[in-house]
Amino acid sequence: MKRLLIYLKNYRKELILGPFFKLLEAVFELIVPVVMAKIIDRGIAFHDRGYIIRMSFLIAGLGACGLGFALTCQYLAAKCAYGFGTELRRDLYKHINSLSFSSIDKAGASTLVNRLTNDTNVVQNGVNMFIRLAVRAPFLVIGAAVMAIMIDAKLSLVMLAAAPLISFVIFIIMRKTVPMYKKAQQKLDRAALLTRENIEGTRVIRAFSRQKEEVERFDKAVDEIAESSEAVGRISAVLNPFAFMVMDLGIVAILWFGGVRIDSGRLTQGELTAFTNYMTQILLALVVLANLIVTFTKAFASANRISEIFALQPEEDGGDPPKKMQSGSSMIEFRNVSFSYETAGDMSLRGISFSIRRGQMLGMIGGTGSGKSTLARLIPCFYKATEGKVLVGGTDVNELDPDELRRSIGIVPQKSVLFSGTLRENMQWRKPQASDDEIISALRTAQAWEFVSKLPDGLDTRVSQGGKNFSGGQKQRLSIARALVGSPDIVILDDSTSALDYATDLALRHALREDMAGTTIVMISQRTTSLKESDLIIVLDDGEAAGIGTHEELVRTCEVYSEIYRSQMNEKEEA
Repeated sequence: MKRLLIYLKNYRKELILGPFFKLLEAVFELIVPVVMAKIIDRGIAFHDRGYIIRMSFLIAGLGACGLGFALTCQYLAAKCAYGFGTELRRDLYKHINSLSFSSIDKAGASTLVNRLTNDTNVVQNGVNMFIRLAVRAPFLVIGAAVMAIMIDAKLSLVMLAAAPLISFVIFIIMRKTVPMYKKAQQKLDRAALLTRENIEGTRVIRAFSRQKEEVERFDKAVDEIAESSEAVGRISAVLNPFAFMVMDLGIVAILWFGGVRIDSGRLTQGELTAFTNYMTQILLALVVLANLIVTFTKAFASANRISEIFALQPEEDGGDPPKKMQSGSSMIEFRNVSFSYETAGDMSLRGISFSIRRGQMLGMIGGTGSGKSTLARLIPCFYKATEGKVLVGGTDVNELDPDELRRSIGIVPQKSVLFSGTLRENMQWRKPQASDDEIISALRTAQAWEFVSKLPDGLDTRVSQGGKNFSGGQKQRLSIARALVGSPDIVILDDSTSALDYATDLALRHALREDMAGTTIVMISQRTTSLKESDLIIVLDDGEAAGIGTHEELVRTCEVYSEIYRSQMNEKEEA
């Protein structure tokens, strides 16, 4: 929670003045019963119409001032809370974007989204309620008690007996509901995860006609949230009826004993009315205080959840100062590299060693789960090697500035992702100042210009969310073109030609050779034909290098590679 207090530093004025104005409103509220007592005892008792009118105007004035103070406090509270929430979200989003892949894997995407949206709203509401009520409610309880005691100390014993009873019930309710609120928020994470999975996988769900099952799964998740909320609601619902029952019984007792004291001349009718008002103020303030504690409980739970995200380690910036890539003979080099994911029990890669020069092509092939994508992710330092060293340009990637390293690498992931906007804006991700000529050149190399040039708006064509207005093959080619803009030193194609036919795949490889002569190409593919022209091919099998060499060498010496090659050739012959 302390981690989040820094976002209030720019709102010190609102934090001080907001409660101050609310305190003034409470003071005026405490004065009203005294004025009413005087109207009853002096104005009504002596039929002094002028006095009644003057005091009525005074009550109206007190009400107007109280309203002005309340509105001022509301404005200051809103300014502070929403400013706090805006700065918190901005920094949290920035921090999430700075996290390493390992930290993101640890938290999970749905949890990050939920904490960035739902939890920040809860904390923001907690700040708002703190400014508006945290001072007012306790002050009213104490102030009304003092004023009641000043009127009649003996009669106030009735009030002092009722207040602890309500306080005890509040304590019991809070003790039971606080853990339940935390569980409810965890179930919200589960619902957010299902929502994200279903929206992203809607085509797969429809393909397998799993709509009914997925709806049932989601219904179960939201039913669990509803059950948690209902359980909390049932317990919390006891508070208000019980508090008002105690308050009403207390008022009955006050009127009973107060009537006796009026008959004996120790209390006036106006003082009894004021005393009753103070009793009502105290008990209502206690109810407000109970609801405020619920709000604060939620806010503290959400603040702790947000602090957990801030506690995740951001990506390191390399050495101090970071080194630069060298112009040596080796562009990418792995020295006995092993790697294990934090949540995995076994190594995903073991003892990988190879070297590839600038302008050469590195191919990677292997079965599903053999470690191809994992190996590729070590090159731009998305993950750090558990053992051994990964060098790019002759320098350990851990000693390079991550942003500088990735600016020299064009990456095309397995899943092609385009962002809403225009085609030109998507093509300028690697190089924001890229000209249309550079973009068209990259599109030609990626075999995408043929269909882009036929679009009515060309580079100004709008891209829908996720690139849904393009086919799978078109999205792959556009993703490849985006990675080629600006002629990076290294291009990583992570099985990103799977949606291309053989002719387009061949044309792409020839274009890469001709147009990107000085660029090192890392190509992951399940097709041996796509890798035949590679200068070096790594065959991965269960995280280990089953073979390293050229296509001809591997066909002769590597059993895994030769089996893959023969099976694919047989399939083609049969076709």
